[in-house]
Amino acid sequence: MSWAVWLTGPPSSGKTTVARAFLQALAREGVRAVHLESDALRAILTPAPTYEPAERDRFYREVGELASLLVSQGFPVVIDATAPRREHRDRARARIERFLEVLVDAPEGVRRKRDPKGLYRLAQHGGAPHLPGATEPYEPPERPDLVLSGERPAEESAARVLEMARKAGLL
Repeated sequence: MSWAVWLTGPPSSGKTTVARAFLQALAREGVRAVHLESDALRAILTPAPTYEPAERDRFYREVGELASLLVSQGFPVVIDATAPRREHRDRARARIERFLEVLVDAPEGVRRKRDPKGLYRLAQHGGAPHLPGATEPYEPPERPDLVLSGERPAEESAARVLEMARKAGLL
C-alpha cells in the first residue's frame, strides 16, 4: 500500500530524527518506506544551492513530484523536508491521494541551541540570508494531520506518527 507522510518544520526542529525513528518503527512492522531527506536530495538536485526563493520553490516542487512518482509506483514514502511555504506541501498533497502532513516544532531557542549545521549562527552573522524560521518566514501547516514537539523523545513521536498512519488507514 502506498502513501506519503511529509514531516515539516523549521530547521533543527527534529524532523530528521523523528523521520528516522518512524522509519525504524515501520521496519519493525514489516513496512519498508522510501526516505526522501532534503539534505540528501539537495546534494543531487541542487549541488551548489543558493537557497534563493525560485531555486527553493523548484527544489520542493521536485521533491513533491518525486514523492508522487514513488507513491504511484507503489512505494510508501516518508518526506523529511522543511518546505517553508505551505504551497510546497499543498502541491504534494494535491498530487498524492494518501498523504499526511506532520508538523515537528520546537521553540526557536531550542532550534538555535541544537543547530547541528550551524545555520542559525550563520544567519545571525549574515551568512544564511534565506533561513526559514530565522531570516525568512516558515509557514506552518494550517491544518496538520499531527503536531509533534521536537523536544519529545523521537521514539515517542514516531509511535504517534505510526498510530496516526494506522488510524488514517495507511497501514
